[in-house]
Amino acid sequence: MEEREFFDERAEQRTHTMTCPHCGQQAEYELSWMVRRKKAQLPRGADERDRARFAKAQSYMVRRDDLVGCKNIRCRKRFEVSGIQSVAFI
Repeated sequence: MEEREFFDERAEQRTHTMTCPHCGQQAEYELSWMVRRKKAQLPRGADERDRARFAKAQSYMVRRDDLVGCKNIRCRKRFEVSGIQSVAFI
């Protein structure tokens, strides 16, 4: 059984406050996250090894965006998202 069968997946948008390294302006940016929530019950057809893996599984989020564009009209440069984890447990 694959790990994907233990989770429900959906995309979510979350806002984060970041500072542009080029112009230094701070703003709120929408970042896209893939949220994987653990299912309430183990899927059918699971063996003992799958039950053990399901018991250890946790809900988590994976960041999908690596770059964002500055919101300052004069700057508009793209910069890398840093300081925000790429994987976060819920």
